[in-house]
Amino acid sequence: MSLILGIDLGTTNSLVGVVDSGFPILLANEEGQRLTPSAVNYAADGSCIVGAAALRKRALDPKRTVTSVKRLIGRRSGEGDWQPPYQLSEIGTTPVQVSAEILKLLKAIAERALEQPVNRAVITVPAYFNDAQRNATKQAGELAGLTVERIVSEPTAAALAYGLDKLSERQKIAVYDLGGGTFDISVLEMREGIFQVLSTAGDTQLGGDDIDRAIAESICPTGADPAQFVEAAEAAKKRLSTEDSTRIDLPFYDGSISLSHEINRNDFEKLVRPLIERTRTHCLRALSDAGVKPDELDAVILVGGSTRIPMVRRYVAEIFGREPDISQNPDEAVALGAVIQAGILSGSLKNVLLLDVTPLSLGIETFGGLMNTIIPRNTTIPCKAGEMFTNAVTNQQDMLIRVLQGERELAKDNWELGRIVLPFPAGAKGSARVGVQFTIDANGILQVLARDTATQTDTVLEIQNTAVDVDDDRVEQMIAESVEYAFEDMNERVWTEAKLKAEELLPAVDAALMQFGDAVSDDERSAIMTAAVKVRTSLNAPEHDAKALKMANQELDDATQELAVRLVERAMEESLLRRGLV
Repeated sequence: MSLILGIDLGTTNSLVGVVDSGFPILLANEEGQRLTPSAVNYAADGSCIVGAAALRKRALDPKRTVTSVKRLIGRRSGEGDWQPPYQLSEIGTTPVQVSAEILKLLKAIAERALEQPVNRAVITVPAYFNDAQRNATKQAGELAGLTVERIVSEPTAAALAYGLDKLSERQKIAVYDLGGGTFDISVLEMREGIFQVLSTAGDTQLGGDDIDRAIAESICPTGADPAQFVEAAEAAKKRLSTEDSTRIDLPFYDGSISLSHEINRNDFEKLVRPLIERTRTHCLRALSDAGVKPDELDAVILVGGSTRIPMVRRYVAEIFGREPDISQNPDEAVALGAVIQAGILSGSLKNVLLLDVTPLSLGIETFGGLMNTIIPRNTTIPCKAGEMFTNAVTNQQDMLIRVLQGERELAKDNWELGRIVLPFPAGAKGSARVGVQFTIDANGILQVLARDTATQTDTVLEIQNTAVDVDDDRVEQMIAESVEYAFEDMNERVWTEAKLKAEELLPAVDAALMQFGDAVSDDERSAIMTAAVKVRTSLNAPEHDAKALKMANQELDDATQELAVRLVERAMEESLLRRGLV
């Protein structure tokens, strides 16, 4: 089979590699470095330079030098707290196009080293990337002339690089990935030969970029632009990982004024501690979702250049109660794992099955405004699931299927990914049969199929460019809110279900009483009417008391049992008469 590249498309730096003679290797660029800066500088005429040459222009031309574009890919304009010092709309490009330029350079690096064309690749993304971000990454690869064979989550790739697929069965590990622009924490397990992600959490707006910006803002003179000091701040951060103090010198940074500032490790750690502490909640959530206690982990591995910071390593040891494994280069682990996965796909390496999970539940809105979950959160992907639905109203001619993502009980509290309008022949209530099937492929891309079983008409929606219409940092907020409002949400769901039953039950009881008339005894009628009044009272109460409405419904059900039996018997007699059997 043809070669498949493994690519780590990083926020700060990107890497490319391939399996050669059975060994995964990372390829060096023309500067002799395996790390290629994820930077693109655009000239006024529209031409661009990529990599280290572009990064060198950032201080002189920050408005036209695009860095950290990974934080923007697959997102709507203005989403998130982080705003870059450049405007892509003014430059005349998009995050997908910028990412494609970086991928083109990585492709060229590989082709120069391998001395042959290569057009297939595996590309990694943060585990917490949503559907739109994964799709946008895939589009960037295609725009760069690559067939993207697989989108792989970064923690999963890192675990491969650490050789965790060689562990004995039932081994559990945590992957703490703090990169340039994103943070991921995942819990994985080897089980029955399958490498499975048990849970994942994270923040796509937290990483080394934020640390650099915090340092830059702390040394920035009043009235100056902090963007001018980011590069110097990043260099100081790296030195403070091995030194107790360092000096930041920027001679004539604005043409006439110089800056010289000394910063020691203690000052640095105080400055960035709030950022590092933001990872704790995600770590605890991932452990809780996986049902794993810290002392049940067999290893904790570090990924991402920001994990070189001594305070980060101490913090990880404190959270998990054990020293992390630092045997691999944290800058290269994800890329190495991508290369291994590429080798598996090409047949160059022994196959190890990789299974990721869905970060949030997926479902549709049902009658009454409820969220009907079809694929629960943390379901292993690829996966497929579906349910059958019917029309809730007589003579209904179509069904609006709103595709939702989230953890709340009511549709309005979740995020709409897309919608399908499926037409079907008008008929009585409950006569239509509509099948809805969700399929998530190995890249985490969602396809929704809706089928009218009577006409065998299919409507397919592939969630490509419709991003969740909220900031990415609301993913963890969604989970937190689902816990915070669990009681209220469940009460509202129970109330809505009870309300729908009551609204169906009351007219049916009135019709039955009218149909049987005097055949219903006074005592039976009185009991039924009393129970019906209770239902109506609960239904019209200003506060939604789900328990009271459920009890009232049950009392009305009990009171009408004999009446229901008579209705069934009469219906059977009428049916037999029509058929001439009596």
